[in-house]
Amino acid sequence: MLELITVRNFKVLKDTELILSNLTVVAGINNMGKSSLIQILLLIRQSFEQNTLTKYGLLLNGRLVSIGNGRDALSADAENEVFSVSLHWENNEHLHLEFACKKKSNLQPLRRIDPERINPANILFAPRFQYLAAQRTDSRDIFPVSDYDISTLHSLGNNGEYTAHFIAEHGSEPLENTALQHEKAKEETLLANIDAWMSEISSGVKVTANIIPEVNQASLLYKFSTPCGHTENFRPVNVGFGLTHILPVVTAVLASKPGDLVIIENPEAHLHPAGQSAIATLICLAAQSGVQIIIETHSDHFLNSIRVKVRQRSISPENLSLSYFSRDADSREHAIEVTQPFIDADGRLDEWPGGFLDEWDNNLKKLVDF
Repeated sequence: MLELITVRNFKVLKDTELILSNLTVVAGINNMGKSSLIQILLLIRQSFEQNTLTKYGLLLNGRLVSIGNGRDALSADAENEVFSVSLHWENNEHLHLEFACKKKSNLQPLRRIDPERINPANILFAPRFQYLAAQRTDSRDIFPVSDYDISTLHSLGNNGEYTAHFIAEHGSEPLENTALQHEKAKEETLLANIDAWMSEISSGVKVTANIIPEVNQASLLYKFSTPCGHTENFRPVNVGFGLTHILPVVTAVLASKPGDLVIIENPEAHLHPAGQSAIATLICLAAQSGVQIIIETHSDHFLNSIRVKVRQRSISPENLSLSYFSRDADSREHAIEVTQPFIDADGRLDEWPGGFLDEWDNNLKKLVDF
């Protein structure tokens, strides 16, 4: 498991240290560096995949993320044109990387690496890895296919675009992580559990995914339970957008197993509060089972659901890390501060920084005081 990351002079992260756990929840108002933290991890991963990391340096544009050139990567307040990343794993292994900023290039030259050899078994570099961006696939009639992504990379695509293909190929297989088995799932397969967890969001939903070999595309259909059986199939464009948007998240988490790394931006997007709570439950179960998950969120419903799961013993406090990204308004620099409140076994935080998903409480106080 990745336990600690220190970033210096990368975008708004001038000098940022973050403790991670099985489940790391990152929050903060917009433009505070949350995405920058995820981006540096993705940049290291994609540079490793492309064999540039130890030979040449950091590849800024690639399969996982594209941020431009060195001018875009270097902190505006950097005192020198060098940025660095230090990673620490639970097995006492570490990796320190320094890159010289080449402002007009999309490849930032490697300046220092310690140790010189990267352990490919460490969680950031291991074969099974999933990243889902905030902007996920939209509702459509057909979806792209990629055997390389779903079989070799075990990935749904950055935007979840290969989710239908993944379900069509692997839906009938047994769920690898039995800790995620839903009590109402009719079978122990991946697809049966997708149906059960998706039904927490929209009651009685059943997903069907097929490959259309004639056009090398995949189709996705939904139907819903009724007192007499099920409805006819509905195309994604004719059901709520939230279903297709959340399907990659549910699938990615259910397809994970202990030792995997899953990074998801805004899993709660387009979901009603009860649906957000259901997704939080699934993510907590996966993290407690040994999957490392990093979440960026703007939802107080999501955070409070996690607090409830701590109190219900679905996830232990030591397997949870909460981080709030903010900025000192009095500082002349656009430097970011990170506060990491501790959560106890009853779901209570030892501190609640102003702006840390507290708008519900703020509005409630206004209503009471009105």
